[in-house]
Amino acid sequence: MENLLRPLIVVGGSVVLTLLIGWATDRLLCKADRRHPETPLWGLLRRGRIPYQLMLCAAMLRGSYDSARLLQEHEVGIGRTLTLVLIGSVAWLVIRIAAAVVETSYSRYASHRAQRDPARVRRVRTQVSLIMRVVAAVVGVVAAAAMLLTFPAMRAAGASLLASAGIIGIVAGVAAQSTLGNMFAGFQIAFGDMVRLGDTVVVDGEWGTVEEITLTYLTVRTWDERRITMPVSYFTSKPFQNWTRGTSQLTGVVYWHLDHSAPLDAMRERLRDILRNCPAWDGRDYNLSVTDSTPSTMEVRALMTAKDADDVWTVRVTVREQMITWLAKEHPYALPRVNTADAVLPNGVPRQPSPDGAVRRAHTTPHPAPRANRP
Repeated sequence: MENLLRPLIVVGGSVVLTLLIGWATDRLLCKADRRHPETPLWGLLRRGRIPYQLMLCAAMLRGSYDSARLLQEHEVGIGRTLTLVLIGSVAWLVIRIAAAVVETSYSRYASHRAQRDPARVRRVRTQVSLIMRVVAAVVGVVAAAAMLLTFPAMRAAGASLLASAGIIGIVAGVAAQSTLGNMFAGFQIAFGDMVRLGDTVVVDGEWGTVEEITLTYLTVRTWDERRITMPVSYFTSKPFQNWTRGTSQLTGVVYWHLDHSAPLDAMRERLRDILRNCPAWDGRDYNLSVTDSTPSTMEVRALMTAKDADDVWTVRVTVREQMITWLAKEHPYALPRVNTADAVLPNGVPRQPSPDGAVRRAHTTPHPAPRANRP
């Protein structure tokens, strides 16, 4: 009877105690989150309740397993398994706690600077995301090393592994040259302020917004919701356009090819009225001027400002559409035309009426000019 109750008490008690401690800790975090709504720390720490309970349960079972006297013939294997679970849960919990602390610090920073310096906020967010990836990678490597060291064979091979570490490092460096290059490029992007999350960029003729930055690749979401994934080394080795590098404000351009008689002063007044009724215009500046001319048309350029790339696109299409509509209705002569004139025919060639009543010239075959008399 004692051999049956002891394992049940030890294992069942460990599980029940883990659930009770985990529930009590979660209630305390909920209460702290309600008392301090100005910080998301306590709410973010609740994300670690699963690895926290797993760590408690593994630690209790590992410490009391000898007293349970359960499956003693497999004592070494079960003890090592519990140790591995304990190491893994501790690493998981450390990553969750670090993420909660970093996200809390970033949210406080962003709430104070979001309006004054949005570019700086995007830069810090990019750095924070990459730092968290590095922290997760470091903790994962340390946890994996600790798990491997629980095996006696790995401890015995430690000396030989250290002795060959130099050769392995050289071989790995040559084999993963492009990967390491992308990793260093990722750090250069994060801390060199070249491109940030949320920046509007133009790469390879594609316009979009930076959606994700990792240590090895970067994802750009285009205006038509496509995703372009490219190595981060592209942004350190090739030129690209960053429309929100210093500030998100932009100047839009619209061109028209019009007749030389187009009313420029009236067009300037119409441009002003269109922009005043367009919410996307930020009110900073606008202009309309003639930038080029040809024998049949002239090129008219309109400039207008907006606070970001999305608004400048809206302003451009609005101005282009409404200006053309207004010209076609009020000043149709200003639209480009093709001037034509009747061909000059030899005397005596009559016009022939067509079946629809229009008068057309008769088709004639021109007579060759007489040749000059040879001497």
